[in-house]
Parts: sequence; C-alpha cells; structure tokens
Amino acid sequence: MNEFFTYHWVLLFLFVSLVHTQCKQKPATSSGAIEKVDPNINMEIPGAKRLFDGETLANWEITNFGPQGQVYVSDGAIVLGMGDGPTGITWTDNFPKENYEVSLEAKRIMGIDFFCGLTFPVKDDFCSFIVGGWAGPVVGLSSIDGLDASENETTTMMRFSKDEWYNIKLRVTSEKIETWINEEKIVDLPYQGRKIGIRPEVELSCPFGIATWKTTGAVRNIYLRML
Repeated sequence: MNEFFTYHWVLLFLFVSLVHTQCKQKPATSSGAIEKVDPNINMEIPGAKRLFDGETLANWEITNFGPQGQVYVSDGAIVLGMGDGPTGITWTDNFPKENYEVSLEAKRIMGIDFFCGLTFPVKDDFCSFIVGGWAGPVVGLSSIDGLDASENETTTMMRFSKDEWYNIKLRVTSEKIETWINEEKIVDLPYQGRKIGIRPEVELSCPFGIATWKTTGAVRNIYLRML
C-alpha cells in the first residue's frame, strides 16, 4: 500500500513540475523559435515601418535652410519651429522612388502658413505635398507642369484648426500620386507625361523631408510602407 501511494505522489510531483515549467516559457512560433515583436513595425498598418521613434531624430537631420527655426522632440512629436522661411527635417537613410506609402500626423501650432510640406520622390523626380499653404487654406502638389499647389488641378481649399492633429497619407505608385487627409482623398493624379517638380525653397528636403513655412508645426507617427 505504501508503495502504491509513493508511486502516485511521484507522478503528481512530476505533473506539477511540468506545468510550472511550461508556464514560465515564453510564447513560441509554430517553428519553436521565440517570437520577437519589432518595435519599428506598426501593427495597425501591416508592413509599415516607423521612421520616427518618438524620442530622437535618428536617421533625420535638421535641414540647413538658413533662417530656420528650432527643431526638437517633445511629447513624442518633432516640433518644427517658426523661422524666416522654411524649417524642416530630411531623411538620411535609403528611401524608395515609387510604390510606397507614407503616413503621419501633423498639426499647426503657431503661424498661418503650411505646417506640413512633404517632399518626396516620384521615380527620378521630386514633388511636394503642401498642407495649409498660401496663408493657410491651400492643399495640393507643388509643382505640376511648373504650376504650384495654389494653381494646378490638385488645388484644394481646406480649413485647419490650430493644435489639432491631422492624419496625412501619401501614396506613390508607378502611375499615380495619391494623398489623403483624415481619410478624405485629396489628390488622385496620374502623372505619366506630366512634368513633376518642386519649388527651389525646399530643394534641401530631397529625397524625403518634412518642412513648415514661417509656421510652427509638429509631426509624429511617421511610417513608411512598401506597396
């Protein structure tokens, strides 16, 4: 009888030990390897990679426009201070030329001009998506066939409130430039056969940069996704 109870006590001990060991193990993939979550991937946008870590200007440089305002990180955002002209940051790592999508949030803090001037590649050319330019309401691409955002077919008038975050998305494919603000489609431009360019004031933003014009703005949650 004693041997019977001893045997069952040994089985119980082994069972409890096995359960305890499994509880301490980390979750694993089907292959048995420990699954690691990349902090630079936006789980809400599959395949999107973070271009701003929320704390530093890693892989960015302050664009040397000359009379630019102060640039610094505060509360998880990059603040682009008001200058006597443009203030901005330029991406220093590799950046695609087509078939990509950029998403970010931007807001105007002080001033009346554009609080997000997004300069980006279009194959071997460059263009800018201007949000809130020409004293505040103008949205569009600069430039198309030599015409600025205020005077080509992408021109849109919008009202922007200060200290309000706006969701901005840009998509460049081999055929189109598309943009959205707060899920509203603003630009849908087939660009084959069109002359794509930028204003000379933002040449230093190439190949990819973000700038303001005589305005303090902020940007955060900057992501890049390949299409």
